Amino acid sequence: MTAHAHGVETRIEGSVAVWTLNRPQRRNALARATVRQLGILARAVAKDRAVRAVVLTGEGDQAFCAGADLHERQSMTHEDVRDLLSLYRSSFGAVDRCPKPIVAAINGVALGGGFELALACDFRVMATHANVGLPEVSLGIIPGAGGIPRLTRLVGEARAKELILFSERLDADAALASGVVHRVGDPAIDVALEMARSLAAGSPTAIAQALAAVDGCAGASLDAALSIERRCYERTLESPDREEALRAFREKRAPVFQPPTED
Repeated sequence: MTAHAHGVETRIEGSVAVWTLNRPQRRNALARATVRQLGILARAVAKDRAVRAVVLTGEGDQAFCAGADLHERQSMTHEDVRDLLSLYRSSFGAVDRCPKPIVAAINGVALGGGFELALACDFRVMATHANVGLPEVSLGIIPGAGGIPRLTRLVGEARAKELILFSERLDADAALASGVVHRVGDPAIDVALEMARSLAAGSPTAIAQALAAVDGCAGASLDAALSIERRCYERTLESPDREEALRAFREKRAPVFQPPTED
């Protein structure tokens, strides 16, 4: 079953949700309603026991997302833009914090806010013809939807400055070499779905806690990071997933993990 709301098409394939930015006439640009809808979806899927992984892509093969909807931006006041930046932070933050792994299938250009959305995902797959970048400085502004801290964490301060200040675009090979994307392949959606299905077959509890630990440790001191890791480990210790994995090992079979019984 496929649903469509505010520029995002959604469907379920087994235990994988697929979200498609579906505004090809605007190169899948991010209208306010679309940004808001992404936050709604991320918060909903976090509580949906049936969904274990998500793939996020764009309609067609030309654009994952070309960034902000500049037609909409033309009529915005400064206060409107400030409100939009807060909405970006809220919605992209929900994507970033989602306990279900989200794989971005970058099937075409991902620029500005579109690249920032991909950076909020846990994994990025890029088509060979695609390119990504943050061109905001060339337009007299800076990235404002989380692109600066997320890119800096990925590639380091020096490389982030270069990419942002020179508004540099990366092709697939350069993005892979820089660590911006995890895999390159055509079509990107197929590679992303393969990754998502593999993740969906894993322990929901362990994956959620591993994501929480990695995210929590970023920027923390070693002592603080070790404490975060320990807390997350403790949550897996009493999990039925652990018992199932041990039982499967004894019985020489693949484990079959069930959806968690509690949120």
